Amino acid sequence: MDPDRIVAEFPAPSFRGAQERALADIADAFAAGNRVVLVRAPTGSGKSLLARAIAGAARSVEEASPSEATGAYYTTPQVSQLDDVAADDLLDDLSVIRGKSNYTCILPGEEDTPVNRAPCARQRGYDCSVQHRCPYYSDRAIASNRPIAAMTLAYFMQTAGSDVFRKRDVVVVDEAHGLAEWAEMYATIELSPETVPVWDDVGVPDIHNDEVGPLERTARFAKALLGVCSDEKDELLAKGDLTPEEAARRDRLQEVISELKWFLEDYRDTESATTWVVDQPDGEGGTLTIKPLDPEKYLKHTVWDRGNRFALLSATILSKESFCRGVGLNPEEVALVDVEHTFPVEHRPLFDTTQGKMTYEHREETLPKVARLCLRLMARHPDEKGLVHAHSYAIARQLAERFDQFGVGARVRRHDSDDRDAQLEAWKASDDPEVFVSVKMEEALDLHGDLCRWQVLCKAPYLNTGDSRVAARLEDGQWPWYHRAALRTVIQACGRVVRAPDDHGATYLADSSLLDLFDRAEADTPPWFRDQIDRMSTPDLPEFDPDAAMAGMAADPGPSSGAGHGIGRRRSGGGSSSGSPSPGAGSASSTASTASRPSGSSGSSRSSRSSRTRSGDGRAGDGDDDDPMADHPLSDVWGE
Repeated sequence: MDPDRIVAEFPAPSFRGAQERALADIADAFAAGNRVVLVRAPTGSGKSLLARAIAGAARSVEEASPSEATGAYYTTPQVSQLDDVAADDLLDDLSVIRGKSNYTCILPGEEDTPVNRAPCARQRGYDCSVQHRCPYYSDRAIASNRPIAAMTLAYFMQTAGSDVFRKRDVVVVDEAHGLAEWAEMYATIELSPETVPVWDDVGVPDIHNDEVGPLERTARFAKALLGVCSDEKDELLAKGDLTPEEAARRDRLQEVISELKWFLEDYRDTESATTWVVDQPDGEGGTLTIKPLDPEKYLKHTVWDRGNRFALLSATILSKESFCRGVGLNPEEVALVDVEHTFPVEHRPLFDTTQGKMTYEHREETLPKVARLCLRLMARHPDEKGLVHAHSYAIARQLAERFDQFGVGARVRRHDSDDRDAQLEAWKASDDPEVFVSVKMEEALDLHGDLCRWQVLCKAPYLNTGDSRVAARLEDGQWPWYHRAALRTVIQACGRVVRAPDDHGATYLADSSLLDLFDRAEADTPPWFRDQIDRMSTPDLPEFDPDAAMAGMAADPGPSSGAGHGIGRRRSGGGSSSGSPSPGAGSASSTASTASRPSGSSGSSRSSRSSRTRSGDGRAGDGDDDDPMADHPLSDVWGE
């Protein structure tokens, strides 16, 4: 890597805000000999462009000896962010590669078959005559030979040890704040009827009803299951040609075999830093979920062995020391570069509109108040799009039902897990001032300008203590980590609606637990976000009036696909908002839309497992709303 080239490799015609200073500081950090540089850059500071400049300074083939690594990887856990990279003309020299399931076969009669189920994947010795034109293999060949290959973090980890995507000189990880959590999730092993093809052929024990202990009993079961899976896979391989269904079964068996081997090897390794936990909520015969804590060994293989130099970018690496420990890095050997926030603080106001606690034990009382608050905010912003961060699908459904009862459902759009992307795109494309009730959209969402001018945080986003990893850490007294994780999500959410120095958007806090979070995580709060907290005020809101909330909508909303979805509506009016102060006063503007994408102590003596409803007290999250994995903070993010 040549740090001196970093500034010159910036792909845009000019710098914005603190970009030039940031790149100079990053170059100095690498020039000082640091292998890893953390870049803490506020949302909207152009991290993708910074990432491209860093990647561009990688050693080239012409500068290297045959044994030296060259080129760079750009990776992000966010599938949507990879889509944005692919569509950005300033990043057109990043060669994007995705997993096989994202491509379709081009052979006659196979046009609807994903490449991972194509004849080449299901027939032994199949010689594809058009592999050179196959969209997957073509993209893979291009990405493997171009200076910068761009991929999701999932694909990057999956290709560890690959002869195609070998070690490179520079690795840039965007949105890196959750690297440890993403690695933990990716290394999690779920053994269930849906994931284990031979489930009916094995007897699943009650791991908690055995004198050897849950983990050891799980390991013994895993060893037995490994044998059954291996025998079944060998039988399939002996057949030669396979149907698409048999090929899928073979591939899934191989995945289970690899996962079980990994778990057994690491669990039996007395020197491994990984701590394993296991869940079996339904007892004998029920699903087993095996989860790693602090998978340093896993990250070493899938990430740290993949490059010479690393740049890790995020707006919310709140504690360098904690982050480094979580991903297996020595903080003494890692540099931190802070990028200045150049967006005026008055353009990104926080408003205290708290209605009470949204913990499970208080939700029945508080949620109706939050619904009424949202309607008053609709009246305050009659001509502007809004985003409601519902935190869970259960909360989203209850809010949507309330909005229908209030008679404002025609202005509201919501999504389920199966139509998330379609509803998001329809909301963004709408000319109406629709309010989008969303779940887990705090990250990787660019709502610049009139795409969204105001948003509501319905609940403090504490992690679910129904997750054994979270419970184990809290039992170990890791309360600062718990609060940092929630604060990180809040900061990410606040960045969705303010994307440039001249952009502006208001964030309204509905859960009083958010105020408690700000106090508890004060030591880890970035100065620029502390400025927002210090300026927080309580606004004067209009009275509860459904008609006022609908004032900016068309008189005839048109056909709808269902309650709260509002598909097919067109807006046929404009006007200005009489309830919104000017941007200079710290609120959303009144322009019409022109849409163009957990109080309590932190003592460790309290058991989190027995307290599932204390997130508003800074203790433990709910875990009460939906299936824990379906509502996992990363369930809609991981992608591949």
